[in-house]
Amino acid sequence: MRILSVEEKPLHEWWYLNASPRGGTRAERLPLLGGQVDALPKDLDAVIALSDLQGMAPHAVKGGAAALLGEVVADELAMMCKAGTLPPANRTGIILAGDLFSNDTADERGASGDVRSVWTAFARYFRWVVGVAGNHDTFGGAGERERFLRQPRQKLLDGEVVTQDGLSVGGVSYIIGRPDKLNRREQSAQLERIEEVMLQEPQVLVLHEGPDAPGTRLRGNAVIREAVEPWSKLLVICGHCHWDVPLVTLASGTQVLNVDARAVILRRAGA
Repeated sequence: MRILSVEEKPLHEWWYLNASPRGGTRAERLPLLGGQVDALPKDLDAVIALSDLQGMAPHAVKGGAAALLGEVVADELAMMCKAGTLPPANRTGIILAGDLFSNDTADERGASGDVRSVWTAFARYFRWVVGVAGNHDTFGGAGERERFLRQPRQKLLDGEVVTQDGLSVGGVSYIIGRPDKLNRREQSAQLERIEEVMLQEPQVLVLHEGPDAPGTRLRGNAVIREAVEPWSKLLVICGHCHWDVPLVTLASGTQVLNVDARAVILRRAGA
């Protein structure tokens, strides 16, 4: 699956509240961008990738009450599918690249918490949901996490590769950092997991912390770039660090789609 283009003008936007770096909250917009790919499996009309939905928004289905941004986006994307604005939900896959939590008042930057409700909201409507955990995502207690992982339409990846409708997707959760902090691993351990996934040659690799882009101001992790760059036919989907542009092709041909605080819907060219 090769991305041919990603449009600059959003198809849709959602207003939401996010924690400000200086304290308090600020209003921001989450854009939905359209993209074209050279091919998709025959049973899929689209794949929507999202990440870093760290905010609260009014939930029309719940009478305007505030809800996690990801829950709101899932419900409203499903309504757009039902209205025919987007392809049918039952022919659309979802890829989540992590960090889907906000505290109730959206005023704590880097808050961590349970994101099962966001995953469940997407799985309620769409064909399947595959993704990774970011450094701020939890999934309930041990027993609750195990039950979550057994859900057939939800695949939380951390060193595995799954095939959904013929599309092979690998994923590694968390970020590189001090292992005594939430959802962080030592560099060697994280790179080992990435390498194990890459040896299975997935078409798509989902990470929370992705590569940098040399020669640009687009931030990321250089050692992760060195790990994925040899795989020239690979599409990496990631978040964690926001990029002004969503798509970069590395020198080897490896594509990196950054979906930090954005959603991108990928459809066949000409669809």
